[in-house]
Amino acid sequence: MKRANFLRAAVAVTLAATVGGAWADAYPSRTVTIIIPFPPGGTLDVVGRQLAQKLSEQTGQTFIVDNKPGGVGTIGAIAVKQSQPDGYTLLFAPSTHATTPMTMKAPYDVIKDFAPIALVAKAPLGVAVNNDVPAKDIKGLITYAKANPGKLSFAIGSTGSAGHLSTELLKRSGNADLMIVPYKGSAPAYQDLIGGQINGFIDPILGSAPYTKSGRLRLLAVTSKSRLPSMPDVPTVAETIPGYEFYSWYGLWGPAKLPAEVVAKLNAEVNKALSTDMREKLVSQGLEVNGGSVADFVKFEQEDMAKAQKIISEGKIRVD
Repeated sequence: MKRANFLRAAVAVTLAATVGGAWADAYPSRTVTIIIPFPPGGTLDVVGRQLAQKLSEQTGQTFIVDNKPGGVGTIGAIAVKQSQPDGYTLLFAPSTHATTPMTMKAPYDVIKDFAPIALVAKAPLGVAVNNDVPAKDIKGLITYAKANPGKLSFAIGSTGSAGHLSTELLKRSGNADLMIVPYKGSAPAYQDLIGGQINGFIDPILGSAPYTKSGRLRLLAVTSKSRLPSMPDVPTVAETIPGYEFYSWYGLWGPAKLPAEVVAKLNAEVNKALSTDMREKLVSQGLEVNGGSVADFVKFEQEDMAKAQKIISEGKIRVD
């Protein structure tokens, strides 16, 4: 009996592996929806649509983008969480997907409810000020802030965003007295920054580029570890504050219990996409393209979440 049971179990396992492998080989066999939990037009949307196009070309199946904004990104995330774990509904989201539950009661658990697939890109942020601020670099900004306590105001596009955490990190590591002014998105923040209602804004490079190139704003530094190939003359914050490094980043997830074979196939397709001209396009826009294995993404996500949690806890950051 024991031998018969063992043989039946072995056959079942072999059959499951064969069926699972065949299913993964056939995936995708129909349209895949990539949900982006923010409105069209931002850096996240630009990168997500480029990725969807490449995945469509590579697999021969259509990958469509569905923007589901609202709830600081939670509405789109919930839609993926509640979807069937079959690989046909995916989430392409920024780092706020991981940090939002740290600042508010979110209807999902980043680790338990989602299957990480791939880190697609990291977006260094730019420290931009308007032309009324006399500082020409980070050292000058800190000096000016100390000499004028409470007078330098910095926008944040949303509470708990990468820009918000980066600004908090600059305040603490540089011992700079910066007043934080919340905005509902980057667009109104840039309007007030150019108009002189506020003094500075830390936001992804792609967002500030049109204004800094036209001379309406001054870019003091970038938050990446090293200078960007696309703007080698712009120093890093770390050149003034050793160890300073912060990014917004963009990743691809599926719902929990997504089959490992499908995760592996999607990860391979993302890495393939990032080895094409998509890499050159993203790098030219000031992004850092990483890719890597699923394990690499998991490790990065855990380390970034730990860093973000420290800043959020010390700054007592909460979404009202």
